[in-house]
Amino acid sequence: MKIALPVEDKSMEANVCMSFGRAPYFLIYDTDSKEEVFIDNSAVASQGGAGIKAAQGVVDSNVGAIVTHRCGENAAELFKAANIKIYKIAYDSIQKNIEAFMTGSLSLMDEFSAGLHSH
Repeated sequence: MKIALPVEDKSMEANVCMSFGRAPYFLIYDTDSKEEVFIDNSAVASQGGAGIKAAQGVVDSNVGAIVTHRCGENAAELFKAANIKIYKIAYDSIQKNIEAFMTGSLSLMDEFSAGLHSH
């Protein structure tokens, strides 16, 4: 299965980014092949709607799960529609979160933020 994590740099030694929609990059990690691919988040500089734009980019990468600090309601709805599970990170480290995911010790996310909307 492919999983996605918002990350601060294109390195397995980087930390998971606190923001989902404004993360500079996403790591797409294949838990079967151990292949890692870093993709640029094209939504990082968006005026608004960064979460949903970032989510669409992740959905297009054919992942089965997201591992993140937090997730907005709109992005969560998109993930749910695509049958992508959303997990809450347990560590700052990318590697530790991947290991926790693979051992089944991460919790499913059940609270979603309303997002930051400029009105």
